[in-house]
Amino acid sequence: MSAGKFADLHIHTSFSDGSWTPSQAVEYAKKIKLSAIAISDHDSIDGIEEAFTAAKNQIEIIPAIEMSAMLEKPSKCEIHILGYYIDYKSRSLKKTLNFLKEERLKRGYKILEALKGLGIVLKDKKFLQDVKNKALGRLHFAKALVNENFATDIQDAFKKYLARDKAAYIPKYPLSPKKAIKFILKAGGIPIAAHPYFIPYKNKEMWTSLKDDGIAGIEVWHTKHSPDTVARMLRIAFEFDFLTTGGSDCHGEYRDEPALMGKVKVPYSIVEKLKNAAEEK
Repeated sequence: MSAGKFADLHIHTSFSDGSWTPSQAVEYAKKIKLSAIAISDHDSIDGIEEAFTAAKNQIEIIPAIEMSAMLEKPSKCEIHILGYYIDYKSRSLKKTLNFLKEERLKRGYKILEALKGLGIVLKDKKFLQDVKNKALGRLHFAKALVNENFATDIQDAFKKYLARDKAAYIPKYPLSPKKAIKFILKAGGIPIAAHPYFIPYKNKEMWTSLKDDGIAGIEVWHTKHSPDTVARMLRIAFEFDFLTTGGSDCHGEYRDEPALMGKVKVPYSIVEKLKNAAEEK
């Protein structure tokens, strides 16, 4: 029976831009009595095995990933695609992700140069170390900027330097949504459009195109989704016969910012539907 059981299907760890190790994320999930969590690091699957070990069969771990892609139509913007129940031991997926990690590192050094052009020289570059075991992202730079007093908080760091229209913004490797979806499908996963509020979600042609490419659902419930946004996403899900998912997009704790895990959680029945979809593939 799934009554009274809940899941958080969007968790990041230190293998991408989260502050917690997979073991710490799992222990926190146990503490707040979640029944299942999805480890969904950016362009990385390296933390999943540790999460399974830490779970000790006391909590269900869903192997997942969040891949970044560039949407061209109806407007050019970044789109994130979650992949659930992926084969995290897939050699072809690992090969693709190793390439993307290298591209993220190259991008990281370009961001450093862009910041230097603004007169900002980061002294502590520990976050650039051990990049083979994590996917480097803008959040790493945002935290470094806060730690060295170039910004008051993470939001301020993005607003001043790292947002799309700012001087230190460097785009990621231009992976198309179709290719990202293909990688997830090839690894046996279920591709879901993450936090769709941040893409042109009102455009029906976009959703038709994404569905044709293989998108199976959308993340309806998210920390940044208001009740009105949730209602809109549910209508889209109904119109396109999409699976629905949800999660907090937790990145652990940072300074005085509490962890988001469990702030957005979904009934376990959502997990069961995802699992059934994966088994039917």
